[in-house]
Amino acid sequence: MEPVTNILEDRIRIGFVRAYGIRLEQDFQFPDNRLDQLLEHRKQPLTEREDAFRKACRDMMRIGTYKPTGRGKPASEYLLRAASEDAFPRINTAADINNYVSLAWIAPISLWDTDRVDADSWLFRPGKEAEEFVFNPSGQTISLLDLVTGFAVKDGLETPIVTPVKDCQQTKTDAETRNIAAAVYYPAEWTGKPALEDMLSEFTELLDMVSEKTEKGIF
Repeated sequence: MEPVTNILEDRIRIGFVRAYGIRLEQDFQFPDNRLDQLLEHRKQPLTEREDAFRKACRDMMRIGTYKPTGRGKPASEYLLRAASEDAFPRINTAADINNYVSLAWIAPISLWDTDRVDADSWLFRPGKEAEEFVFNPSGQTISLLDLVTGFAVKDGLETPIVTPVKDCQQTKTDAETRNIAAAVYYPAEWTGKPALEDMLSEFTELLDMVSEKTEKGIF
């Protein structure tokens, strides 16, 4: 696994996952009816501890001028709403596993195709003024100012590709994807359950079913 640098570790821990030779099976079934049970469970209100963790995920993003509200809230909250409205997206195996883990643990997660960007290492830091990327097919951009952002680093050049809110269109997975990485964003001050280690264990458990090799680490 390439080196990962997180300059925000006092505020946000990054759970980093790599999967190689992934098979995007159209008929992939979650074990133990896990997804269906989760979707049914998410129709109910969050528990007190779950809601506290949701708020902690928002608060960890309050860096500089950034406000994690409205369209700037963590992507995990969009999944919560989609699940409550019977509109949970099914995209491909990699994205579905990513979204399942995010919904189950209520943590924002970024996912990207590592073959679509040159990188010899990865960097997580707040975005700077004028940094942005396109996040959908219609060409809309997101400003990265003060937003925690993941960068692909190659020969010192930093290319922004992911955030807890939206990810870059260029590096999104599709039917041709074979190698992926994911970043779980976790409040550094949170203690107890849910634990980042448990999230990564379930993430790699599922990816192991459809990949030749997986790796994980906390930064």
